[in-house]
Amino acid sequence: MASTRYVIAPVDELPPGTRKFLTIDDRPIAVFNVNGEFFGLLNRCPHQGAALCEGPLIGLAQSSDPGEIEYTRLGEIIRCPWHGWEFDIRTGQSYCDPRRFRVKAYPVNVEPGTAVVKGPYVAETLKVSVDSNYVVVDL
Repeated sequence: MASTRYVIAPVDELPPGTRKFLTIDDRPIAVFNVNGEFFGLLNRCPHQGAALCEGPLIGLAQSSDPGEIEYTRLGEIIRCPWHGWEFDIRTGQSYCDPRRFRVKAYPVNVEPGTAVVKGPYVAETLKVSVDSNYVVVDL
């Protein structure tokens, strides 16, 4: 089955470190800009159904020695606001129980406006074109 494409927003409306909430085909989805890369997740925690993507963006805590913690991948991990379960924004993989839980991840691309908005259009004899890049989610 072919995927359906949805134009979400111009790239400059989603600066790095931000997220956009939307509903597509009755599915709550959030699109994240992580350092200029875009990722989509279902906004529902697989644990008990919380609005997962409304939780804080954090990093991955790692330790090579007791008492020493280093945070990496800042802004790439989402923590569920209800019970603190953590998921990788890039893949939807759970860090609490990786073999059993995952959040549905959606492919997100950046495409030139000319590819997603067909034109040129004529409005009062003026040509209209789209020059910006847009964030697009495939379902």
